[in-house]
Amino acid sequence: MTIAEMKHALAGLDAVAFRLPDGAYLPAHFHVTEVGLVTKHFIDCGGTERRETVANFQLWEAGDYDHRLAPQKFLHILTLSERILGSEDLAIEVEYQQATIGKFGLAFDGTNFILTPKQTACLAQDACGIPNSALVLPQLQVACCTPGGGCC
Repeated sequence: MTIAEMKHALAGLDAVAFRLPDGAYLPAHFHVTEVGLVTKHFIDCGGTERRETVANFQLWEAGDYDHRLAPQKFLHILTLSERILGSEDLAIEVEYQQATIGKFGLAFDGTNFILTPKQTACLAQDACGIPNSALVLPQLQVACCTPGGGCC
């Protein structure tokens, strides 16, 4: 999801809700503590120099259970952040504290914002000698046990 897509989604909402990949919702009293510009300048394992820039939102919750972030307030925060983010329509990355700080992508289902899992990947697979077959997970065989069947 990009900044423009989020602004469009927020404009049509009565309330803001974020859902984690496991289906649980962030508590309604969450805060947006940061909106930032994150640029990663790196060299992949094949020696190619790369840059990646995203808009980063940090979501946080405290014990102030009466706090609610209205869509209009979130839009105002995004407008203020244009000084930092610039006019480019950047992809959004979300940070949320769990056992450690989790990084997520962002999607919208028409009602809720969905924190989507992010995955690592080799960006230079041919340079690393990774065969294409190594990139596909094997199909798991699942056996069902029945009560009293002796398999468990």
